[in-house]
Amino acid sequence: MTHHFDDSALAGVLGHMNGDHGDDNVLIARAFGVGFDVVDAVMTGFDGDGGTWRATLADGTTADIAAAWPGGPITERPEVRREIVALYDEACRRLGIEPRPHA
Repeated sequence: MTHHFDDSALAGVLGHMNGDHGDDNVLIARAFGVGFDVVDAVMTGFDGDGGTWRATLADGTTADIAAAWPGGPITERPEVRREIVALYDEACRRLGIEPRPHA
């Protein structure tokens, strides 16, 4: 059964990703939105199975893109960061981009 995070966790993670990691959102959407010409993206949600992004495409339309957590299902808020970092790293690998170091 999919774990659902509380409103506080959702607000905190989404606020951080959309406020501080807009470029990472675009990379993830480009890498996991195969076939979409992504020009912008925001993270719109997540649960224990993965994250979702709303991508703006080059033609002005939008598409929802889902990506499963690389490490498998999660249930704890600290695991979200680990899995988003893993998605970012995988996105860079798929796109042939050198990932920045993680603190």
